[in-house]
Amino acid sequence: VVLMVFETWVMMIVYVAIGSSSGPDMGMIRMLRLLRLSRMARMARLLRNLPELLMLIKGIKAALRSVSFTLALLVLLLYVFAVAMQMLAKDTKTGDDFFTTVPHSANILVTFGLIGDNLGDVAWSCVGEKSWGQGVALWLVFFFFVFLAQM
Repeated sequence: VVLMVFETWVMMIVYVAIGSSSGPDMGMIRMLRLLRLSRMARMARLLRNLPELLMLIKGIKAALRSVSFTLALLVLLLYVFAVAMQMLAKDTKTGDDFFTTVPHSANILVTFGLIGDNLGDVAWSCVGEKSWGQGVALWLVFFFFVFLAQM
């Protein structure tokens, strides 16, 4: 950590103080490369001495694929429900307040639906529509997204 702080902050202050506009010379770059190489050697020695850590890293690598597919599925689900809410809420008070565009609808669904920040604002706005059937439909779709996305 000390070497990283030194490389990032202290060396830049030295370059500015010296007045070097082009940055470090090649000799300095070679020295920094050697420092980075020594850090990598320490990491390899650590992994060789702690096989449990290596096994954990391999497990994380194996789980990365399924986690990325789950994230892609959630993004797709968010997009589908953002389009649905924007289309259902068109020309309504709820649509004007919350679901004006698809990106704004996705933001509202994440903020109010997934995070749960003032969930009741959107719910009461959906139920309070002039057309009772449209309000209930909006409410059902919104809460279907909340239940489905949080599983």
